[in-house]
Amino acid sequence: MKYIIFEDFSGKPVPMIFPDRIDFEEMREQIPYGPAISAGRVKMAGGAFVCQGEARELGVASRPVDAQIIADHFR
Repeated sequence: MKYIIFEDFSGKPVPMIFPDRIDFEEMREQIPYGPAISAGRVKMAGGAFVCQGEARELGVASRPVDAQIIADHFR
């Protein structure tokens, strides 16, 4: 799966997870939030999220904190 973390209008990070067949730019165009602050690929490994890679077309990459941001939104 792919993901993009956006900054919402109040400055909070909001993750969007979507299938690999959707391009990063295509997803970006559909979301009304502010700037993309990170993006890449996400998977589950050992019961935890693992984020890696980048979205060159958006000019952002995954960050170490992304996996925790995504996990927090599932709670």
